[in-house]
Amino acid sequence: MESKRGQELSTNAIIMIVIGIIVLVVLVLGFTIGWDKLLPFFSTNNVQNLQTTCNSACAQGDQYNFCALPRTVNDGVNPKFTDSCFNLSTKAQYTSRNYGITPCSSITCSS
Repeated sequence: MESKRGQELSTNAIIMIVIGIIVLVVLVLGFTIGWDKLLPFFSTNNVQNLQTTCNSACAQGDQYNFCALPRTVNDGVNPKFTDSCFNLSTKAQYTSRNYGITPCSSITCSS
């Protein structure tokens, strides 16, 4: 009985178990405390998408999409906020940030 040994775990199996536990912990933390707090260096910038959608709404003459539809802005510098294309193109607080959203001369919005 003294010469018999139990089966040992291989090094690869131990490494895979450790990696699995790390991935599981990251997933649990991400879903419980929020991905923005866990991975702040992965901030996305959607200013180019806003330029495209606002210019498209202006070109199509879509008054609702340009004047009233709230857009979430994440420029990577300022905190996220929501406002319409009209306000993003006319308010001084946004035009000073150079988002590149131009006022639409073909649509009249009520402020």
